[in-house]
Amino acid sequence: MLPFWIALQFLSSLPVRLPGMPAPQQVGRSLLCYPLVGLLFGLLLWLASILLQGTPAPLHAALLLTVWVLLSGALHLDGLADSADAWLGGFGDRERTLQIMKDPRSGPIAVVTLMLVLLLKFCALWVLVERGVGLELLLAPVVGRAAMLGLFLCTPYVRPGGLGQALAEHLPRAAAGWVLLASAALCLAVSGWGAVWGLVAAVAVFAWLRRLMCRRLGGTTGDTAGAMLELLELTVVLGLALGF
Repeated sequence: MLPFWIALQFLSSLPVRLPGMPAPQQVGRSLLCYPLVGLLFGLLLWLASILLQGTPAPLHAALLLTVWVLLSGALHLDGLADSADAWLGGFGDRERTLQIMKDPRSGPIAVVTLMLVLLLKFCALWVLVERGVGLELLLAPVVGRAAMLGLFLCTPYVRPGGLGQALAEHLPRAAAGWVLLASAALCLAVSGWGAVWGLVAAVAVFAWLRRLMCRRLGGTTGDTAGAMLELLELTVVLGLALGF
């Protein structure tokens, strides 16, 4: 259970306390639990949606989005903001891009990117609420966190030292493949074959973003992994709202 608690502490704002500093091997194994954390988030969003039944659709959607952001502590939105600033300000240069990502300040590109992503998520949730959203709320959190597992599985980590390197070096690769297959099966079990096109769209966006990272940086960082999670969550909810 320790790898799950490590993953939950890292990916959420929930009050999780570990008994001590985990070993690098346990940190690597925690990546296998990322989709489980996504499943927990999805279940909490589904429960929140049930409790909000009867609330006007715009307010219902806004409160769901608030819960969604609070669950992760805006961790991945921070990565999205840093990546957006760095991609524009880096002017195609690897070292400059990495340097900007370490700057805690947010520029106008970061602010605009966050506003657009949150606006699109809100509008998609509004559509889903009006349709009577149900277990489909599980899909985006699971896909987003499974994508982080997939990214560390197939992409070099470019910053030496720190948590990200431990994740990449000690990830059990054979088990990771099975976890990704189980995550896809879960999504299909929840939404049936109607989820196929949404999963295809998520895989396409994943491949495109990974290609951008590899061309610019030679791999991934914690910020770009968080940005990918946010953009894949957005892809899934937009696909559901558009009826893909």
